[in-house]
Amino acid sequence: MTLEKKATIVSSCIATILIIIKLTVGVLSGSISVIASAIDSVLDLIVSAFNLFAITKSEKPADKEFNYGRGKIEALAAVIEGTIITISGFFIFYEAVKKAIENEPTKLLDISIMIMSISIVLTIGLVIFLNYVAKKTNNLVIRSDALHYKTDIYSNGAILIALVLIHFTGIQLIDSIFGGAIAIYIIYSAYEIIKEGVLMLLDIALDKEIVEKIQDIIISENGVTDYHFLKSRKSGKTNFIDVHVVMTPNISLVEAHDISDSIEAKIKELDKDSEWSITIHLDPYDDSIEH
Repeated sequence: MTLEKKATIVSSCIATILIIIKLTVGVLSGSISVIASAIDSVLDLIVSAFNLFAITKSEKPADKEFNYGRGKIEALAAVIEGTIITISGFFIFYEAVKKAIENEPTKLLDISIMIMSISIVLTIGLVIFLNYVAKKTNNLVIRSDALHYKTDIYSNGAILIALVLIHFTGIQLIDSIFGGAIAIYIIYSAYEIIKEGVLMLLDIALDKEIVEKIQDIIISENGVTDYHFLKSRKSGKTNFIDVHVVMTPNISLVEAHDISDSIEAKIKELDKDSEWSITIHLDPYDDSIEH
């Protein structure tokens, strides 16, 4: 089992535990903040299950039907996850406004405070693990999941503060105010997840810093006089590079092939954690329209 799959299973287990304890206490206490957090955990479980499906599919090798693999499933999963997070944010905001209008009291404050404290500890541990996996695998789905649970830490912390304030002041409106603020933060955090997924689906180029290093590698290679039509994109864990490299017309095929291999090897050294698909077209002269 890959590290990515293990991460999604761990996320699912943690989400299940949090759903049970939060939902139980939330319903009994009537706290909109705790119920909102429980709903968010339900969505976490759904997203983690979907992520496991997406990772399983994206890890399949390229074949006759999908010549470039299925890496973009990760980007699609990130967009769906971000959308789900956004919807949950709007729902929580609605519930916060509703409770403020109806002025419903919050009960079982001591138990609620204890449960939210446990939730924060579990979530912090999960985020540390997911960040480790994300750095190790550079997987967009895991990074999105880590970002999602990171927002949970902030929202759970805000809920804990709200419950403590209600306990000491008795002001029920605090629950709605914090619940609404959490909803706005959740919606805001989802934007970056959706944006990154959409940009990958649209084949955005690799980071400018990486592209500049690739340009330096090509132009500094012995035997290369110029290059053009450099294109890059990312799909899942795979970086795709296409480029036309100009060499002298009288160079032998063996020499040209060796130069091409050397360029590929140096580019792959830029990011050893990612897979690379590099296509180098050899030109005897610059046939580009725009250099």
